[in-house]
Amino acid sequence: MRLATWNVNSLKARMPRVEEWLAYARPDVLCLQETKLADAAFPQLAFSALGYEAVHHGDGRWNGVAILSRVGVEDVVAGFADGIEADTDTRLVTARCGGVSVTSVYVPNGRSLDSDHYRYKLAWLAKLRRHLDAVAAPDTPVAVCGDFNIAPEDRDVWDPAAFVGSTHVSAPERRALAELESWGLQDAFRGRYPDAEELYTYWDYRAGDFHQHRGMRIDLLLLSAPLAGRVRWALVDRNARKGKQPSDHAPVFVDLEP
Repeated sequence: MRLATWNVNSLKARMPRVEEWLAYARPDVLCLQETKLADAAFPQLAFSALGYEAVHHGDGRWNGVAILSRVGVEDVVAGFADGIEADTDTRLVTARCGGVSVTSVYVPNGRSLDSDHYRYKLAWLAKLRRHLDAVAAPDTPVAVCGDFNIAPEDRDVWDPAAFVGSTHVSAPERRALAELESWGLQDAFRGRYPDAEELYTYWDYRAGDFHQHRGMRIDLLLLSAPLAGRVRWALVDRNARKGKQPSDHAPVFVDLEP
């Protein structure tokens, strides 16, 4: 199984790029974030023509998440599971795909450390852990994939000094991510490349950051042990960040042994 995640930063603007990438990368499951579409505007037929079933959770604003699958889509949960306070944004969707519980997440940005949005981000991550309790178990195949808006370590940003006092790298955010992983999840990309440096998934559009490799690794695939032990290859597809009208994120994927 090839499992992928990609923040496309507007599916309407990026649809030709997504179709092109699906044609050559051929993921079995692709988690999308920041579609910026309402459910009624999601291009179900276009993805069906490419061989993908799809589920989408969006309201047409700056959020929106989806799961595309060539291995089936069942047990869909849009938003947080029952019993957890509903989110006013559309930031996660869960489905069972080929026997794997897959959740596509778009974690809040946080904006600044003194912002209500930052407190919302920390609370949202705590609710995500409760959501996992409701939809899956750590000893089963589980994948939580998406834009986490957190760089797990200092080596996951191009210059730690440039981010002092900023979101994405603060200790509370990293603790919240670690707490989520303690549920029974492993960072698949870091597990495959434990010593690698300068592996980024996001580069700001401004100031030529991509060409100067000033990036962050904030797009993650967190896998339970039954899946993490099957990872045989992982890649950040930097080529998808190049060319005409790219997203500011690159797709990330892992290949799992049968």
